Amino acid sequence: MSGPTRCKTGKVPSTTTIRNDHDDLAPALTERLPTDVEFCSIRHVSGTTEAIEVRQGVLEPVTTSLDSGVMVTVWDDGGLGYAATSDITVAGIDAAIDEARRWARATATVSVLDTPPVVATSGSYETEVGTSWTTTTLGERIDLLATHEAELRIDDRIVDSAAWLERVDSDTIIVSTGDGVIRQHVRKVHPGLVAVANTGSNTQSRSFGGGAFCGQGGVEVLHRYGFGEAAPRIAAQALELLDAPNAPTGDMALLLAPDQMILQIHESIGHPLELDRILGDERNYAGTSFVTPDMFGSYRYGSELLNVTFDPTVTGQLASYAFDDDGTPATRDHLIRDGVLERGLGGAISQARSGLDGVANSRACNWNRPPIDRMANLNVEPGESTFDELVAGVERGIYMETNNSWSIDDSRNKFQFGCEYGRLIEDGELTTAVRNPGYRGISATFWRNLVGVGNSDSVIVMGTPNCGKGEPNQVIQVGHASPACLFDNVAVFGGDE
Repeated sequence: MSGPTRCKTGKVPSTTTIRNDHDDLAPALTERLPTDVEFCSIRHVSGTTEAIEVRQGVLEPVTTSLDSGVMVTVWDDGGLGYAATSDITVAGIDAAIDEARRWARATATVSVLDTPPVVATSGSYETEVGTSWTTTTLGERIDLLATHEAELRIDDRIVDSAAWLERVDSDTIIVSTGDGVIRQHVRKVHPGLVAVANTGSNTQSRSFGGGAFCGQGGVEVLHRYGFGEAAPRIAAQALELLDAPNAPTGDMALLLAPDQMILQIHESIGHPLELDRILGDERNYAGTSFVTPDMFGSYRYGSELLNVTFDPTVTGQLASYAFDDDGTPATRDHLIRDGVLERGLGGAISQARSGLDGVANSRACNWNRPPIDRMANLNVEPGESTFDELVAGVERGIYMETNNSWSIDDSRNKFQFGCEYGRLIEDGELTTAVRNPGYRGISATFWRNLVGVGNSDSVIVMGTPNCGKGEPNQVIQVGHASPACLFDNVAVFGGDE
């Protein structure tokens, strides 16, 4: 190892700490970029996470974590190498550069790409924050959760209850060969509520959207989703389900609420369209896909009512950004238009490998992971029907809210989902509440049975905060937005099956 002399300057003492200050960090990192490789980027990530939970009237230990480090990416002679370090000194970063260079040269003879598919870009992104959390104290945040958790305990049959709040602040700088500098400052909020009711062997849970009501912003995120008014309703519905009959079994119309649609989108559209999965990269761990490269441009994924976009530009959505972690500018793109599959979820590397159109979705969960193909904001576009019109068009069916279980095969085709809450639809009206509702299907045909899509009034912008993928594993946050959607001829079942 030759130390800092391989970089643009060797005059800085190797023990000098590069300040974790975004006003000064970019020039200091740029100075370390090597000049003897085809392309290099240094991605610095600094994050703060605060987690507060009140459960059954008791404050759980409050946790605050701080994390900071860099990932170096080197392309050289057709090879690709990564190296990460939390040692934010000149010597630490230069050592990571040398390690990434070594891996790039070691992989050059087996690389499927001849030239780097990434280029230097510059720009910035910052979450729009209405009311900063700095205007509140830790005590006030605890008191808020304690108040709403107490509102869940309305009956002795509520045997467990919790309210929580997780906040994640993440600041990223990417500098790259060719004078590229990207700065992104993201502020995420994830509130939660859950009430568990029990009588005898019957246990029922209701939650605040199954954890899906999360997004970017400040204190206003809580108001965006009605967090302050939700607890009494959640508790009442948990109790209601104790006396409700099991959901029926049979083929019938299925109306899915937005907070269940996000899991349907995530599992049977998002994951199957990831190009690295289609190329076989995830086969050992997360599985493959029923989608094949020849399907793009012609395959009927769903009915003509199905329109799906990749859109990291939505204000306040959980996975909004201006650039992915390879530095590709983020744009809104249709993946499925009028039911026909147009493009996949693949970043610059997967696009170069496959020759297929993709999107800016090369993302890493933190500084110590390389970016891979991930969902960001993956949304079903609204249709023209009101919610009442969707219900009115059903003679016999069921309405389901809030996912509580999911299973899908390795090719993301056959699936089975369970929900927290259901209501029968009879002769065009919502009637009896039912418990343990579930449904199953096959992705390749399920979306073709889409017969109604709610209008913009029924759209809710939500997220999935815990999507896992990759070796080593990466847990990342994904945005989803959807209206209520109606499907025909779906296999529905209840707890008696």
